[in-house]
Amino acid sequence: MNQKGNNTCATVAYPRAEWSPACDILMHTPGQELFDGVIHPSAALFEDYFDVNQAAAEHRQYIRMLEANGIKVHTVSKILNETDIEKLRTLAEKMLTYDISHINEENPDASENYRQYVLSKMSRADLISCILRQPTVTLYKTDLNTGYEAVYSLRPLINLYFTRDQSITTPRGHVICKMNSSQRAPETEIIAFCYEHLGQKPILRITGEGRLEGGDYIPAGDMSLIGCGMRTNDEGIRQLMEADAFGHDTIVVVRDHKFWQMQMHLDTYFNVIDRDLCTMVESRLYAEPGSPEFVTCDVYQREGNGKEEKGSERGVKGNYILKERDLSFVDFIRKQGYEIIPINHEDEMHYANNFLTIEPRHIMAVGRQSMAYYKAMADAGVMVEWIPLESLINGYGAAHCMTQVLRRTCEV
Repeated sequence: MNQKGNNTCATVAYPRAEWSPACDILMHTPGQELFDGVIHPSAALFEDYFDVNQAAAEHRQYIRMLEANGIKVHTVSKILNETDIEKLRTLAEKMLTYDISHINEENPDASENYRQYVLSKMSRADLISCILRQPTVTLYKTDLNTGYEAVYSLRPLINLYFTRDQSITTPRGHVICKMNSSQRAPETEIIAFCYEHLGQKPILRITGEGRLEGGDYIPAGDMSLIGCGMRTNDEGIRQLMEADAFGHDTIVVVRDHKFWQMQMHLDTYFNVIDRDLCTMVESRLYAEPGSPEFVTCDVYQREGNGKEEKGSERGVKGNYILKERDLSFVDFIRKQGYEIIPINHEDEMHYANNFLTIEPRHIMAVGRQSMAYYKAMADAGVMVEWIPLESLINGYGAAHCMTQVLRRTCEV
């Protein structure tokens, strides 16, 4: 069990390394908003159908396991239930839509006043339901009854339980991402709201053509690893560099050339356990140059005053200068002193790589892996707590995806 809570020499700070002991984590236990996703999993960005109630039970068990390690878990639902109700109402206003486009004579001001009236009457529970389900009321005129009839539709935040994605937490602080999928865009508003409630103001929000999702970011001691591929693009990374939001002098842009949903983020095919130990799925680890599975990386170094320097191949991004490009990521990681534990295809498909490191050589991982995986972890001296996530992983994510580590302990 993690004993960092008793370490009076330790200080708590934003994470510099994925292996530093975790202190505070933000999570969201999914509720009935999930049902609208599982009735058409593919459109919901899910892998397969799963039982909503079972998924919620698994998530609560995961939280209990984290708390048993002395970690403070903040949940979105708890924050929404604690916050000032007028602030909650303001957030709900963004999520409730009255569509009057089918009624030519409808007065827009009158319709908006009616919407505001309804919102003013809502209880806290109904405001939260409105936030999580994003209802739209499409109105039509009729000669019957009240004079109106409607079609009710929802855009529920079915992926919100993957709290890794809507933000990243660097040594500098929190950055609000811009999601690759438009249906996930409102999730960033919820997470930004949670940070405000926790008194942790984000330092940057990705805008415009930039794309950034949290599963592509891994802090690694004296460097930041940032995936660039299916969900995060160069423009999002450029904005991070220009704002000096990484907080590391070395930035490693890890380039994915395959663009496969099962490996949508860096943390789906690579992960870190300790300062000298990591994992990688075999299809990437053993890939040959020229293959789509072959992972390359570009290395940027912070230096100078932000002005372009002669001899720099791509110039300066903020205070960062490109030093090396198109390196083999596997070779680069090995040169940093990492031992790589390979993950076979069977285990990869059961989300073996998507574990959460809560302190050096101590991880929370999806259970029911192969004997080879168990042995490799044991041989490397890794303590693994196996989490039952058989329903939740059908959403295309696992232990790492479901957590945003807000603070880690700086070991002195």
